[in-house]
Amino acid sequence: MASRTAWRWLRRLIVRLIAGIACGVFACSVCTSAAAQIHTRLEPRAVVEKRLQSFRTDNGEREAMIQKWFAESGCVKTGLSVQPAQFGLPPNVICVLRGESREIIVVGAHTDKVQGASNGVVDNWTGAALLPSLLFSLNGGKRHHTFVFVGFTGEEQGMIGSEYYARHLTAEQRAHIEAMVNMDSLGLAPTKVWASHSDRVLLDALASVATASKLPISTMNVDNLGTTDSESFATYHIPRITLHSVTPETMHVLHSPEDRLAAIKMDDYYDSYRLIAEYLAYLDDVIKPAGAGKGGDASH
Repeated sequence: MASRTAWRWLRRLIVRLIAGIACGVFACSVCTSAAAQIHTRLEPRAVVEKRLQSFRTDNGEREAMIQKWFAESGCVKTGLSVQPAQFGLPPNVICVLRGESREIIVVGAHTDKVQGASNGVVDNWTGAALLPSLLFSLNGGKRHHTFVFVGFTGEEQGMIGSEYYARHLTAEQRAHIEAMVNMDSLGLAPTKVWASHSDRVLLDALASVATASKLPISTMNVDNLGTTDSESFATYHIPRITLHSVTPETMHVLHSPEDRLAAIKMDDYYDSYRLIAEYLAYLDDVIKPAGAGKGGDASH
């Protein structure tokens, strides 16, 4: 059954389609045309690469670096916090970028790596290291939604951080989350989407942005590979989408000694950053929440 939030998104998209038809625009081109008008600032490739190259193998150090980069990317002190999830684990690290409305988009990636020989660059320093760059991309102007960027702890131990985060939200807070965009294991190939575990409206929006920006996106379902932090939100019927880069040829890299910096294709990784930055700006500006511009408490 579709969630109340998903139906709100769908109704807004239908309204935009009807408006486009009324203006003499073919319905199939409305989303792509709108996406073509969405622009956001980007971190230079050198900055994105340097952050990726600065990986650590200690989970506590990884979390601390994300917290530091959040602050450097413009997360004000009142919006930057940590959330202990379980004794003995680093905390979740959270940055809140406040918008005009109470509606929220959560952007998440786990900061931890699996124990063992893996350096955990692909899984999932690639996702975690993009969080501050995406904050920078969205922090250049006013936003309708409040964006909550979260580096989750303990994903490799059973999604401890994301499960704790979602479970400790109030019912009212969950009702205001329009989407959860999750990044896990990027840079092995052009951007993929776990479509079988993503919501239809979010998938359609992603396709529109990819078409307008001429950046690659394709479906690669990884149902048999494991799970990821977006599923902690699916439990509460919050629309979610997971972006990754895993293919049948590269699945063996995860949790192995091959998960190291040399496995990353930097062109594909930077293209993923560009696509996700444009996608988040599109979700914010095109599917505008009711009441945007009226203010309201968006605290999380």
